[in-house]
Amino acid sequence: MPVRIKSLLLGACALTLWFGPAAAQSQRNLILFVPDGLRALKVTPETAPTMAAIRDQGVNFANPHSLFPTFTMANASGLSTGHFLGDTGTFSNTIYAGFAVKTAAGSVTPFIENDPILGEVDAHFDGNFVDEDSILVAARNQGFSTAAIGKVGPVLMFDHTERTGEKTITVDDSTGTPAGIPLSQEVKDRLTTLGLPPAAPSRGDNGKAGDNKVPGTVVANVTQQSYFADVAAKAVLPMFKARNKPFVLVFWSRDPDGTQHNQGDSLLTVTPGINGPTSLAAIKNADDNLAQLRKAVDDLGLTATTDIVVSADHGFSTISKESKTSPAAKSEYKDVPAGLLPAGFVAIDLSKALGLPLADPDNKNEPVATGSYPKRGNGLIGADAAKPDVVVASNGGSDLIYVPGKDLALTTKVVEALLAQDYVSGLFVDSEIGSIPGTLPMSAINMQGASRTPRPSIVINFRSYSTGCDEPVLCTAEIADSTLQQGQGMHGSFSRADTMNFMAAIGPSFKKGFVNEVPVSNADIGMTLAHVLGLKIPFKGSLQGRVTYEALPGGASPDVKSWTERAKPGVDGLTTVLMGQSVGAQRYFDAAGFEGRTVGLEERKKAASR
Repeated sequence: MPVRIKSLLLGACALTLWFGPAAAQSQRNLILFVPDGLRALKVTPETAPTMAAIRDQGVNFANPHSLFPTFTMANASGLSTGHFLGDTGTFSNTIYAGFAVKTAAGSVTPFIENDPILGEVDAHFDGNFVDEDSILVAARNQGFSTAAIGKVGPVLMFDHTERTGEKTITVDDSTGTPAGIPLSQEVKDRLTTLGLPPAAPSRGDNGKAGDNKVPGTVVANVTQQSYFADVAAKAVLPMFKARNKPFVLVFWSRDPDGTQHNQGDSLLTVTPGINGPTSLAAIKNADDNLAQLRKAVDDLGLTATTDIVVSADHGFSTISKESKTSPAAKSEYKDVPAGLLPAGFVAIDLSKALGLPLADPDNKNEPVATGSYPKRGNGLIGADAAKPDVVVASNGGSDLIYVPGKDLALTTKVVEALLAQDYVSGLFVDSEIGSIPGTLPMSAINMQGASRTPRPSIVINFRSYSTGCDEPVLCTAEIADSTLQQGQGMHGSFSRADTMNFMAAIGPSFKKGFVNEVPVSNADIGMTLAHVLGLKIPFKGSLQGRVTYEALPGGASPDVKSWTERAKPGVDGLTTVLMGQSVGAQRYFDAAGFEGRTVGLEERKKAASR
């Protein structure tokens, strides 16, 4: 189990911890740069020279781990709070909220990479659905200047309860629109002086995903991210320098993630998939943004007091939509190639297996007719869509299943139906519902904790496989419940391709030229940032990461143990296997699923550097 910190005060509901700074200091600044969806092994001096230099000159976190499910918002919650998903309740990008979210057109399964939706979900759960303070909240409460810039959704996660724009500078896709967080007058004036518009540009052609006949984008997200980088480097950092107090800046680069999702290099074929020229251009685009930030720090004379930490939220894979067992794949749809899985195939297949109607929560709970599929892949299964027996939250490389009544018999039927499908590779079930053959408990992967949002009853991991290359994690394809096409990009699975994210750090708080072979997770990054900044944070949940002392000056590397957990065999002998490592009581998850259906499950981890 992870380290559990409990209050020593009778009746106290939280324990405030103080993370003393790593070394005596008069000021410590931090830039957290998140290259969304960057695979560790794709970083080389040729593909990403700035990130490679930080890795090689500073700390190379060579044994990195995304939190599972390996989605953006889930990992944003871990990076921002240092907690696992069982505490934050940010179980994926699309969750079951338990209520009709007006800003999501009344859906009970909102896609939460959205500023208004985050605000409404916060309001429903007493003002903070995560129920943990982030490093930005703690930093601004202690007098730091704070800013979060870049991709809409994860940017706001770092200070989502501050919606005035006066305390934390928030700049994302929605900036300058009614949906965005307002800019302070100080920021507006600075942008005007620099000739930068107060509204973020769109993604343009980069936002075009194409369809089953028209390829997606062939350009990186250069224009939008150049704007974000200019705002950070030319406006925000000089403002922070002029204030003469420490700062924390989060820069969340949509690339390479957004481009890898939409790339048009591989329409309907899994090769080259996300290894084509468009995806490589996206990696270079993110690296260019980081280079601009580093240069600004150097030009402002802040290098000696500024730590730069780079941590991708997750890895990436190519989408496969093939199945020999799925009833959904055997049906005909006007915009899905024959024989391939449509979006919402899990919801469709479960509806048929259970003999219950299927409704679309993203289409005013309208029934899903034969020959069609749910608009976003989500589904409400049961006679009454307003009170469903089963809810499917479609996400990509893994899906969430909710059984609102927590009924063991119904949950068992769902599990047995899923075990019959070749696209499934591993199932995790809420241990409070009961133990079901073939599955492992969600508590084993830190998904049961103090969360406020409804907890999934079942988490499905989808099958992944190598398309054939020397490094299987660089040519992994995964079944994905998505509106995107076969051959485009996705993540979310429990393959090592998706759990292996890029991590590196450089600056006065970190060792130089150090290769850290000890496993590190995104929750650890959150805890480590709080430590080096000396932040006081009141924790409520106990599913926390650890401080990576081994990466700090004078820190010794702890012992690491490898382990494997196996479920009791289920239907046809299918057994969920979980493979991981431990540092003391802290557990790290390499890969999970059914043997032969998950990349990385058969092998122990490979170093993320040459």
